[in-house]
Amino acid sequence: MCSANAKRSPGPKIAAGFSLLELVTVIAVIAIVAAFLLPALSKAKQRAKSIVCLNNLKQLQICWHMYAHDNEDIIPPNNFVYTISVGTSKDPVLNEDEMTWCRGLAPLDTNAITEQTSLLFNYNRSPAIYHCPDDHSTVKDHPEMPRNRSYNMSNSANCAADNHFRKTSEIKVPTSLFVFIDTDENGIWDSTFGVIPADYPYWSDYWLDIPADRHQQGANLSFADGHAEHWTWRTAKRGLELGQRARSPDDLDDVRRLQAHIKGAGGN
Repeated sequence: MCSANAKRSPGPKIAAGFSLLELVTVIAVIAIVAAFLLPALSKAKQRAKSIVCLNNLKQLQICWHMYAHDNEDIIPPNNFVYTISVGTSKDPVLNEDEMTWCRGLAPLDTNAITEQTSLLFNYNRSPAIYHCPDDHSTVKDHPEMPRNRSYNMSNSANCAADNHFRKTSEIKVPTSLFVFIDTDENGIWDSTFGVIPADYPYWSDYWLDIPADRHQQGANLSFADGHAEHWTWRTAKRGLELGQRARSPDDLDDVRRLQAHIKGAGGN
């Protein structure tokens, strides 16, 4: 039995907090971990935007098929076309101006996409499917207004100026023929994406229109059978001008890749 006058021995003292050295060490560890995680998080965010873009193109492709189904197999017209003088820096000139899958000039449009401007709108009434979430460009003179459209349709698809496929039944290899493509925000103008066949006697080494490279140096495309793909380019497309010759052998390889998926090549 303990005596009432017995003294208790003091226990060990408990530290009141971190020392400065310990705090600096913790902060340094957090910084190192963040340095490893942030690039991964950034890539994940970019990948998520690319997936949304792919889904947009799939939705447009579904609308494309629904239109053909309702119109005796005729592909949605693609006849709002500005032409360029290949090999020069002249501004595009209006060539065709009819009702089309999406009528309008992407850098200038201030009105929303509706059934008045797009033959596909009644099949999906969401204007968002016309715009890539990673396209941060704005309407000219309206820096607060995102553009309506980031995509173009291949001139192989019912474009009167190029006399290519008019009906889906004419397409023998629909898995190979690209229809919609993610287009460079500095080069997009009308809603048609022009590609000259590789065996054409003139200008076959030139870009008529420029694909986007905002998805980790790549673009998204949809195809006539309904699927969509992500393509990575061999070289960046930033800085290319409409009607410019391929800048390098790698750039020319990218031209040839698209040429292999139009009329006169893998798409027919």
